[in-house]
Amino acid sequence: MIEVKNLTKIYGGTVTAVNDLSFTISPGKIYGFLGPNGAGKTTTMNIITGYIAATSGSVTINGYDIYKDAKKAKKCLGYLPEQPPLYNELTPYEYLKVAAGLKGIPKADREKQIDEVMELTGLGNVSNRLIHHLSKGYRQRVGLAQAILGYPEIIILDEPTVGLDPKQIIEVRDLISSLREKHTVILSSHILSEVSAICDTVMIISKGKLVASDTPENLSAMTTGKNIISVTVMGEREKIESALAGICENAAVTITPSHESGAFDARIESGEEDLRSAVALALSEHKLPILAMNKVTMSLEEVFLEVTSKTEEEAELEAESEEEEEEYEIVDEDEGEGDDEDEDEDVDEDDGEEENEEEVEDGEDAADDENAKEEEDK
Repeated sequence: MIEVKNLTKIYGGTVTAVNDLSFTISPGKIYGFLGPNGAGKTTTMNIITGYIAATSGSVTINGYDIYKDAKKAKKCLGYLPEQPPLYNELTPYEYLKVAAGLKGIPKADREKQIDEVMELTGLGNVSNRLIHHLSKGYRQRVGLAQAILGYPEIIILDEPTVGLDPKQIIEVRDLISSLREKHTVILSSHILSEVSAICDTVMIISKGKLVASDTPENLSAMTTGKNIISVTVMGEREKIESALAGICENAAVTITPSHESGAFDARIESGEEDLRSAVALALSEHKLPILAMNKVTMSLEEVFLEVTSKTEEEAELEAESEEEEEEYEIVDEDEGEGDDEDEDEDVDEDDGEEENEEEVEDGEDAADDENAKEEEDK
C-alpha cells in the first residue's frame, strides 16, 4: 500500500533528519511510529503526504509516486498534522463542508459524508459552535473528522493525543482503534503506552533511521533473545532445585525467597525453547504447588530504550571515527608539507654547491688567463 525506499532528508546541507529510510505499510493495520523528539517522525510523515520534498529516495502510495502522480497519491490519504489547520471562525460543520469541497467529494455525497464523520468522531452536539470556543479534545476531533472525510484508504495522524487530558486521550484512542476496520492507520507518537495500546506494528525510528519494526510482543522477544520464566513455588528449596535440575540442564536457574510465606521464586532463563509446560509437569510430579507462573517479557519502554541507545552509541562511534580520519588527514598534510620543505632545502643546497663549483671554475680560468698574459709580455 505504501512503499518507502531509501528516503533521505537533509536540511541546510548539514542536518540529516531522515537517513536512508525504507519500509512497507500493508493494509488493514494500525502502525505506530515511535521515537524520541527529533527522531525524524514528523519529517517522514510530511514527505509521505507530499507536504515537503525529500533530498533523495521515493514514496509510492497504491502504486502512485507522491511527486509524479501527486493528485492520485494524495487522494488515497487523510492527514491530521500535529497542529490541525482549523478555521476558528467557522463551526465544525462549516469547516468540514469547506474540506469536502477541497477534497473533491461530489456535492451529492457531501452532506451524507459530513454527517457520518461527525457522528463517528462525536461532534454532533457541537456541530454549530464556533471552533474557537471548542476544547482541545474537540478540536482534535474536528481535525480527525477532516482526515477521515472522503474515506481515504490510509489515514496518517501526527501526535493525535498531544495536549489532551486522560479522558480525552482514551476517547481518541478508542476512535483510532475503530478505524482499523475500514482504513490503514499510521500514527506517530513518543508516548510508549499509546503505541503499545492501539498499534499492531511498532516502527522505532532513531536518528532518522528505522532501528526496529515488528509487533510489540515480537520486539520484546527479539530484544531479550531468550525465554525467561518466573515461577512461585510452595515447598522446600532443595526439593525445588531437584525438580528443576532434570529439565533445565541448559538453562540458568535462580531461586530466591518469595514474599509468599513458605514459597520460593524461581527464575529460569533458556534459549529459544519455551519450558513452561515442562516446568509445570516437573513440579507437579514432585508435588510442589505452583502459586504463579509468568513468561517474563521486556516492556515496550525497555525495548525502546535498548534499541535507541544502541543507535546513539553507533552514531557516537561514527562521529569518533570521522574525527580520527580528519586528524589523520591533517597529520598527513603536515608531514607532506615537511617533506616538501626538506626537498626545497636539498634543492637549495644543491644549487649552492653548483654555484660554488662555478665560482671556483671561473677563478681558475681567470688565473690561467693572467699567467698566459704575463708570458706574452715577457
